[in-house]
Amino acid sequence: MSNIMPLIRNETIKMVKKKRLYIIFIVLAVLVPMFTYAQMKSAENNRDKFGGDWRLELQQAITDNQNSLGSDRVPEEYKKYRTVYIQQMQYYLENDINPKEPGGVTFTREFMNNAVGLFIPLLIMAIASDLVSGERTTGTIKMLLTRPVKRWKVLLSKLITLMMFVSIIVVSAYIICYIISGAVFGYKGFGMPIFTGFRVVGTDVDMSAVHAVDQWLYMLMQAGLIWFVSIIVAMLAFMVSVLVRSTAASIVIMMAALIAGTILTSMAASWQSAKYLFMVNLELPNYLSGGLPPIEGMNLGFSLIVLSVWGIASLFVSFIVFTKRDILN
Repeated sequence: MSNIMPLIRNETIKMVKKKRLYIIFIVLAVLVPMFTYAQMKSAENNRDKFGGDWRLELQQAITDNQNSLGSDRVPEEYKKYRTVYIQQMQYYLENDINPKEPGGVTFTREFMNNAVGLFIPLLIMAIASDLVSGERTTGTIKMLLTRPVKRWKVLLSKLITLMMFVSIIVVSAYIICYIISGAVFGYKGFGMPIFTGFRVVGTDVDMSAVHAVDQWLYMLMQAGLIWFVSIIVAMLAFMVSVLVRSTAASIVIMMAALIAGTILTSMAASWQSAKYLFMVNLELPNYLSGGLPPIEGMNLGFSLIVLSVWGIASLFVSFIVFTKRDILN
């Protein structure tokens, strides 16, 4: 293991020199204030409309969703989402808990919850998609492989470095989001109770396992799931980078897969086999909040297994191809 450390150090230096990590920080620093401002304006409008009474606001949301259930213009799939939402909001109302209590912590939780399906994977893809293909394009991979080091160690060093930077991105996204949104909404809220344990059965919500946890603990669980999703996406992008010679093609393939996933998530309810695609299983934090799964029968355990299989398979293909293929020509 000692002779792999210089390789990891070398890969880390190359990753830093690419400056993509700094670009990701800049993207977060630009986009988060925009979302924060939009949330602030929405909060101000609701405050003016409901006089600051969150119970009245929540009751109005429940009523609006109940009224939409009788409309023929609302697709049946959306009616299922709204039925589940109504039951959850009624539970919060009965327990006198504001699920959207304004604050930097709450904003960060909601932002990361919405970002895990596409935004965070796109950030991960930016550093993972050309890890090998980029070096083949520039020719530096030939210099690396002429050294007296086994190929699998070269690839392993790249994988370890990638996982390190993925972890940095996930942690940085939380920190940047909390610092910026906290400046507007305040930095309190870690101890606010959040309900978890909702279990969706058809269009009904099973409340038997529902329990309250502090928001900091909820966010810790959420962060763990987001990190796991990010690692799987990184492994898949890593595999594509090994298989495809062109960096541009590698990026296009991963971007197409991720965007297709967002479309399938909202349209694949009648296609049962789609639940085995990795893109449909990315929104793991949705299970914590009790959201309706993309396809009936899916749950947290199922999605974790599906993503794990995709991740392990991608690593297997990556190492087999990299060690066997004639990359020097």
